[in-house]
Amino acid sequence: MNSELIDQLSNQLGANGLPYTIPIHPNLVHLTLGLFIIGITFDIVGVIFPFQKWVFKSLAIPVERSSFFDVGWYNMLASSVITFFTVGAGFYEMMLAKPPADVKSAWGLQAMETMLWHGVGGVLLLTLIVGMTVWRGLQRFVWSKEADRQVQLSYLLMGMVIMFIMFLHGTLGAQLATEFGVHNTADNLLRLGKP
Repeated sequence: MNSELIDQLSNQLGANGLPYTIPIHPNLVHLTLGLFIIGITFDIVGVIFPFQKWVFKSLAIPVERSSFFDVGWYNMLASSVITFFTVGAGFYEMMLAKPPADVKSAWGLQAMETMLWHGVGGVLLLTLIVGMTVWRGLQRFVWSKEADRQVQLSYLLMGMVIMFIMFLHGTLGAQLATEFGVHNTADNLLRLGKP
C-alpha cells in the first residue's frame, strides 16, 4: 500500500486510534453474546417447561412451550448473522491497533499474541455459532418438527461449552482494552496528557 495513504489515514484517526469516535467491535460483541445466551437460555427453559409450568400458572402468565423454542431459534439466528459483522469489525479495528510492546497481560501474553489468539478465537466462535444455528434449524424444521421438545440435550450442552469459550475469548478482548489500551479512548487520552 502507498505510504502516503497510510499517513493520511493516521492523521484522521481519533483518540482511540480509529477513524470513528466509538469502537464498533465491543458493541457488536455484546449483541452477539446477548443473543446467543438468550437463545440457549430460552431453549433450556423450553426443555424444563413441564417441570415449571405451575410457576407460570401461579403468576397468571399464559405461556406455551413452543414460544420458548421460538425465542431460542430467532435469537440464535440473529446471533449468527450479527457475528459476521462482529468478527469483521474486530479484524478491521485490530489492523489499526498500536498496542505497547513492553506490556504483558495477566495471562503472560504480549499484545501481539493476545490479538492473534483473540482473532483466531473470533473466527472459531463464528464457526461454532453458525454451526449451532444450522444444528438448531435442523432440529426445528426437520428432525423435531412435530415433537413437543424441539432441541436435543446435546445441543444445549454444546451451547454451554460455547458460552465458556466465549468467556475465555472475552477475557482476551478485555485484556486488549484494559491492559494494552487497544482502542480505549480514555486510556489513549490519558497517554496523550489530555483530561
